[in-house]
Amino acid sequence: MRAYTDRATRWLSRHSVRVLRVSLGLVFLGFGLLKFFPGASPAQGLVERTIGTLTLGLVPPTAALLLTAVLECAIGLSLVTGVWLRAGLVVMAGALVGILSPVVLFFDELIAGGVTLTAQYVLKDIVLVAGGLVVAAHALGARTVVPGTDDAAAVLLRPATPARR
Repeated sequence: MRAYTDRATRWLSRHSVRVLRVSLGLVFLGFGLLKFFPGASPAQGLVERTIGTLTLGLVPPTAALLLTAVLECAIGLSLVTGVWLRAGLVVMAGALVGILSPVVLFFDELIAGGVTLTAQYVLKDIVLVAGGLVVAAHALGARTVVPGTDDAAAVLLRPATPARR
């Protein structure tokens, strides 16, 4: 049994971040593509209203939806292919600020009479943030190391520093 778990651990160590990156990319690409077709995205009204609020009405709703579609597709393609990954991650970081901004901008409406479906839609994006952080750390050089392997021997482990009072 130990041999199977060790093999699975090594496989996960080598491939899980890539699987996460491609999965995030497919999510962004799928949601971005929907926004090219008016009425197809369940987030259309929220996107238009959020960008309208963030830009003080300077960006009209149609342009807001198109801009979001282009950005989400570019992020998705970057994540799926790995091409221009760091640039895609920077764009994703900015997009995630916009994606999560309804929590601040429209908080009262999101929890009116309980947590609304729109609130659930926005709050699930916290998973995108977490996944993006893992992919970004990996793109910047962080690696998963399996204890007891040659990879682990190459890593310098520093003892944890005790918390100061």
